[in-house]
Amino acid sequence: MTTSKLFTPLSLRSLELSHRGWVSPMCQYSSDSVQAPGVPTDWHLMHLGQFAAGGAALVLTEASAVNAEGRISPRDAGIYNEEQVRGWRRITDFVHETGSAHTRIGMQLAHAGRKGSTYWPFSGRGGSVPESDHGWETVGATAEAFDGYAAPRAMTEGDIQSVISDFADAADRAVQAGFDTVEIHAAHGYLLHQFQSPLVNTRTDAWGGNEEGRSRLTLSVIDAVRARIPESMPLLLRISATDWLPGGVDVDSSVRLARAAAAHGVDLIDVSSGGAVPGASIPVGPGYQTRFAEQIRRETGVVTAAVGLISTAEQAEHLLATGQADAVFLARAALRDPHWWQRAAHDLGVQLAWAPQYERAAARSKY
Repeated sequence: MTTSKLFTPLSLRSLELSHRGWVSPMCQYSSDSVQAPGVPTDWHLMHLGQFAAGGAALVLTEASAVNAEGRISPRDAGIYNEEQVRGWRRITDFVHETGSAHTRIGMQLAHAGRKGSTYWPFSGRGGSVPESDHGWETVGATAEAFDGYAAPRAMTEGDIQSVISDFADAADRAVQAGFDTVEIHAAHGYLLHQFQSPLVNTRTDAWGGNEEGRSRLTLSVIDAVRARIPESMPLLLRISATDWLPGGVDVDSSVRLARAAAAHGVDLIDVSSGGAVPGASIPVGPGYQTRFAEQIRRETGVVTAAVGLISTAEQAEHLLATGQADAVFLARAALRDPHWWQRAAHDLGVQLAWAPQYERAAARSKY
């Protein structure tokens, strides 16, 4: 058999992952905003379950809000009540039973901050959702609005402590719901990134003022979540490694954040970029963010995952074999082909198990 870095197992604490090709969090905007806000639906079961059947080793949920005000839109999923726990448990059970590559599933814990209470992309409307249409007042590091959205309320000390507690409670619920790992979302201009970015966080109290202050909320959330999940469970952190603008987060400050996060109990840095402010010129193209994952990995020794227009088996294999990251997250490629991993294994000369119901499609099948 051909040796492939992509199809080499990876262990994070006690979590054994059969290979290094994973599914990135992708918002689906498919919860019922009126009857069951934040509860995953049959769409989520289909969406996440298809990747397990297709051979993914790890599937992450969409950004799942730690409280109702933390949702990006009224149709986003959450993990802040028991009905949501029951809904997610149905999905984690299905993934564990179905995964042809011993698929594991993780939950991304998130709070949208000032980028919350917005219309979902296929609503036909844009901007902030008014309270009359099931919207809410948002919160942020300051009272400054993201361009085109309603202005948030600047968070008080009490607000900040409540959000930290909400992340911890959400982590506990994720464990109850059967997830194998959790990821803290500190990227893409959502709440933790809003505190991290000097372009957004102009506070002068303990939660701002300098890099240490701006990092305080992210590290406090890491501590709170780490304390509520089993010691054996790995903790992932998604960051925006750069704001793509002068004066913002850059890869050097992200190296320092990654090093601190690891000291606080994070096991893998999921390296993305951008989102804090509009107007950044981002050179979007195949693998445009992988150099950030490589630098963080090289300078800190922390396990990293790369994401961003990774689409072919050869591309994924190359960036892993050359040490640019330890794993890859797929998004658009997985949507286009929910059995991407079976195709990739075939292209790389690797045998990957099929779900028994699909075994007849395997090249080695006898029927």
